[in-house]
Amino acid sequence: MSDSGPVPQPLRPATLAVTAGRPPHEPDQPLNVPVTMTSTYVATGDLEYGRYGNPTWSAFEEALGALEGGRALAFSSGMAAATALFDLVGQGGSVIAPRHSYNGTVAALADLEARGRLRAHLVDITDTAAVIAAMDGDEDCSLLWLESPTNPALEIADIAPLAETARALGIPVVVDNTFATPLLQQPLALGADIVLHSATKFIAGHSDVLMGAVVVRDDAPGAEIFDAVKGRRDLAGAVPGPFEAWLALRGLRTLHVRLERAAANAAELADRLARHPAVAEVRYPGFGAIVAPVLAGGADAGDFLVRATSLWVHATSLGGVESTFERRRRWKLEPTTIPEGLVRMSVGIEDVEDLWADLAQALDRINA
Repeated sequence: MSDSGPVPQPLRPATLAVTAGRPPHEPDQPLNVPVTMTSTYVATGDLEYGRYGNPTWSAFEEALGALEGGRALAFSSGMAAATALFDLVGQGGSVIAPRHSYNGTVAALADLEARGRLRAHLVDITDTAAVIAAMDGDEDCSLLWLESPTNPALEIADIAPLAETARALGIPVVVDNTFATPLLQQPLALGADIVLHSATKFIAGHSDVLMGAVVVRDDAPGAEIFDAVKGRRDLAGAVPGPFEAWLALRGLRTLHVRLERAAANAAELADRLARHPAVAEVRYPGFGAIVAPVLAGGADAGDFLVRATSLWVHATSLGGVESTFERRRRWKLEPTTIPEGLVRMSVGIEDVEDLWADLAQALDRINA
């Protein structure tokens, strides 16, 4: 018999989600990385202090990095991660971002702009030529910020040509991959420099964790970005608790199973919603677990819908195993270009027939 052993083969994403970030396969090793509860370490090692690293974060970072094809850093929230990235923009630089970005992102950019820290240029991210023209015409552009799909409009950016142009102009590219997850989209492979996640959402997946993450390329330019972002995290203390990191990693282990079921439910619901007379439009990119119907009755119809169900939960945030929804224009910071009747639905893993029955009875009452 040969002693050479099997030749390693690249693992598929579902397998990586289960196996990456595990302890070594050695006698008496635990199957899961334990929660390391400590604020400090014995001196002269690599960690030293609790703001600089934690073995439980490292396991989560290894797993997410493997899925995205880069090196990951865990943060206390998605907005903490975004703030660290905005800090990379020099004084007076500009950021090009989707006009329909997550409203926390838009609000953070507006705050920085109001304080004279940077300039924000919001664009229609679906108009690739216009975005390229915006980059070409702004010599101070220091960051191209993409969401695809956008939140809550579910618009799609053509990442590869935008990243190609940005790279030629020396502009780093960030892609918020929260909605797609690395199972449906890998922005680094499309030319992006940085991936952002609100790990609170699909990555953790159970509505019980507040966490964020950044993933950068595993190359020399990526190493410079990694060190800069880690430096911002360490200095600001924007670090997750070890138990949150452990929960997020446990959630990541079942991402492929959860997302497959939720996405199948979402596709079916998008089709049924499009055929209901109370719905004027359905925004659905053809993948993922977010659907955004626009109700013909506007704000009143949307507000009625979210109050008239028993299974669907009226709540903000998204990506959990349970189905939640909300009318996004109830938030004052939501752009006025988002329709008043748009209801963002985060589709869970319940039986689709139960989900539809709950929606249909409410929609029928709107249309009665």
